[in-house]
Amino acid sequence: MTKSIETEILDFIKERGIIRPQDFVSVKWTRVHLQRLVEKGQIRKIGRGLYSSINSQITENHTLAEVAKLAPNSVICLLSALQFHNLTTQIPSRIWIAIDLKAARPRRSYPPVKIINMTGESLISGVDQHQIEGVPVKIFSPAKTVVDCFKFRNKIGLDVAIEALRDCMNKRLATYDEIWSYAGICRVRRVMQPYMEALA
Repeated sequence: MTKSIETEILDFIKERGIIRPQDFVSVKWTRVHLQRLVEKGQIRKIGRGLYSSINSQITENHTLAEVAKLAPNSVICLLSALQFHNLTTQIPSRIWIAIDLKAARPRRSYPPVKIINMTGESLISGVDQHQIEGVPVKIFSPAKTVVDCFKFRNKIGLDVAIEALRDCMNKRLATYDEIWSYAGICRVRRVMQPYMEALA
């Protein structure tokens, strides 16, 4: 492997944080080049088909970055979004992601994911983009996450949704109007109204 290709790949990984071979911008770069860089200790393989710089900082949200690389059209949601926003004490065993009903499902088994199907406005509303270890990660905002908890209360429990709503309001991570707006988009105003009124 020539020094120029090696340098190009190392610079590319440094810029992107985490890469997949599919991310390559040059036809000269191959999986063999990646394997040689791993063997030389210049990059590390952090998962199946995922590579990062040996100098990259591993954070508590590392698995969110991994999932975002494996499923770039997904949005971190529900329990994983609650954890990211510090709105729950639970530590989910899987990364919860929302994808379009017609979208291809991630095939990788690690990190383990829990897929929630959403469509239309409910999938594109309230999406914030965060940089985690150099990777753009889409995560639902606190307000949208709280509303999703009520919409999918049968999957995560009504008690979790109520706690998330209370914490979100107490920590002032969202306004009453923001939450109420998303409740309309997700068609759960009737369900949420008594809990919203109790906190108003």
